Order: sequence, then C-alpha cells, then structure tokens
Amino acid sequence: MKNFQLYVITGEAFHEGRELLHVMEEAIKGGADFIQLRDKTSSRKEVFEKAKRLNDLCKAYNVPFIVNDYIDIAMAVDADGVHVGQDDMPLAEVRKLVGKDKIIGVSTHKLDEALEAEKGGADYIGVGPIFPTNSKEDVVDPVTTSYIKEIKAHVSIPFVAIGGIKTHNVREVIEAGADAVCVITEVVAAKDVQAAAETMTKAINEAKA
Repeated sequence: MKNFQLYVITGEAFHEGRELLHVMEEAIKGGADFIQLRDKTSSRKEVFEKAKRLNDLCKAYNVPFIVNDYIDIAMAVDADGVHVGQDDMPLAEVRKLVGKDKIIGVSTHKLDEALEAEKGGADYIGVGPIFPTNSKEDVVDPVTTSYIKEIKAHVSIPFVAIGGIKTHNVREVIEAGADAVCVITEVVAAKDVQAAAETMTKAINEAKA
C-alpha cells in the first residue's frame, strides 16, 4: 500500500446540489490521495453505481479507492479495498472474501482494538475520533491526540487520524505522530473543494516540516 496523507471520505449531505463525482474530483485535484465512499442511506443499487463511478475516477488519478462496509460492492466494482468498523464482520472473514491483495482498513478507538487489527492483518487503521465531530452519527467520545501517541508507540502498520480534524488543528495531530489525516466536511463541504484540499495538504506538509 502506497503512502498517503490526505484521506477524504464522501459526505453528500454536506454538499447538497453538487454532484458527488465532481466534488471528489476537486478534492483529488487539491491533494486528496486516498478516497473512501461512505454511504449509509442510499439503496444498494445506488451505492453500487456511485462506487463504480468513483472507482473509475480514482483509477484515472491513480488514487486508492475503498468502500465502507459494503464488501460485495467493493469487490463487484474492483475497488482497491474496504473499510470496516468494530461492529462489522471479523477481519479474518473479510480477508477471506476480498483476498490478500485488497486493502483492508479498520476503525479503532482504543489500543487493544488497534493491536488486534494489526495482528489480524489490517493494512491500515483509522484512529479516532480525535476531536468532537458532527459528521457521523453514533460517534464514541473523542480519544484526543494522546491516542495518536499511544498508537505511534505500539503499532507499526499505517494509521490515519480521523474526527473533527480541521486546518486549524491539524498541526497538533501531525505533531502527536500522525502521518495521515482523514477529513469529510473540511473538504467536501467547502465552497471551493479543491482550494480546501490544497489548504489542508499545505497545512499537513508545514506541520511535518
């Protein structure tokens, strides 16, 4: 799996009236180098159509594309992988379904979950929510940047920090040890999506420097 630093998740509720494909292409043009389709409300048929189109878009830009939860849809469109949560199918079973070459990401909220995901063969883990966030329902309490430090010290697979990360607080996330950050609204809800992604990419690079 190649290195990445700005992971953007779809959030159509935050850009009403603007086409999903256009918004995500603007994000990629601005520096998003990992894309996830997350859609909890559309029909399976609609999710399949979106996945198919986004997969084509990401392939054109050579950016990894993964699908949240829907393993069968990810496989049907030949996405690069899937992302699962703590309440989803066990990692070993997911691996059996997707094969050894697909990317599997796992959301984690505490160290033992992260260690279990690493041991189970996850390719990367999501670490969060770092700050309070309104982008997702049923969110656990913020784990703060101390969780990033814990992960950095104990886990060797790539990880992405997620949850309430904005341009103004990304520096403390990077300084805590994160190599990559995941955003939804900070990019997709912006009036100028490409500029928002560029600003976030610049802030990440400045924090790393």
